Amino acid sequence: MSAQAGTGTYSPAAAAGDKRREKREELRRHLAEDADWPRADGRSFHDCRPAFMQTGPTTAASGSAYAEFGTTKVIVSVFGPRESKKAMLYSDVGRLNCNVSYTTFATPVRGQGADNKEYSSMLHKALEGAVMLHTFPKTTVDVFALVLESGGSDLPIIISCASLALADAGIMMYDLVASVSVSCFGKNIIIDPTSDEEAWQDGSLVVAFMPARKEITQLTLTGEWSDGRITNAVELCMDACIKLGDILRERLKETAILTSE
Repeated sequence: MSAQAGTGTYSPAAAAGDKRREKREELRRHLAEDADWPRADGRSFHDCRPAFMQTGPTTAASGSAYAEFGTTKVIVSVFGPRESKKAMLYSDVGRLNCNVSYTTFATPVRGQGADNKEYSSMLHKALEGAVMLHTFPKTTVDVFALVLESGGSDLPIIISCASLALADAGIMMYDLVASVSVSCFGKNIIIDPTSDEEAWQDGSLVVAFMPARKEITQLTLTGEWSDGRITNAVELCMDACIKLGDILRERLKETAILTSE
């Protein structure tokens, strides 16, 4: 007997939208009022998501890296140093180009993928102070970051992944750059926010940091913050960046061991 085809329905309940709004409002209320309410993924306010990082996913590039923090997935490819007409304007230092783009399926709203000029500029600012531009005069290093899936804290993950890719490409750097963000909700501060948490934040802080040199290469602040909370948030980010920097170095050591074998 052949299987009989049937028609089913998958239409959402009329109240589905209301339930989602109620859930988000409950999330915001807990984050703003409770001392340490468990987040949707089970983390406490000061817990970062597990960081999976690796080098060399793109063989055609001079260097590359892949990063996965929760549902946020990023791949960065580095090309160069290579000759460039624009770089000829700079006699003593090289040129660093950065481009950040999203795939069309990176966000829940399909078709929103595109070049992100703001993130491209911020990535350049975060990396420029760490790269020894004088070691490749009159040439250009191109950094292409592609967000495969946007799950929150996209920019700091892009920065950290790009730093790893630059090191994988053999670009001379003063130090690796690790980056972490925090969001504030009322009186509370949470680290490494997801996209749902970012949608309800009162303010955000992104820190790009060179752990060995203990220097901040970029600090971006949005929303309303008191001086005391800013200091606390920056210290949280710097401490997390130091630990993330250790992970970046471990990945580079693993790559070096594999290459030498």
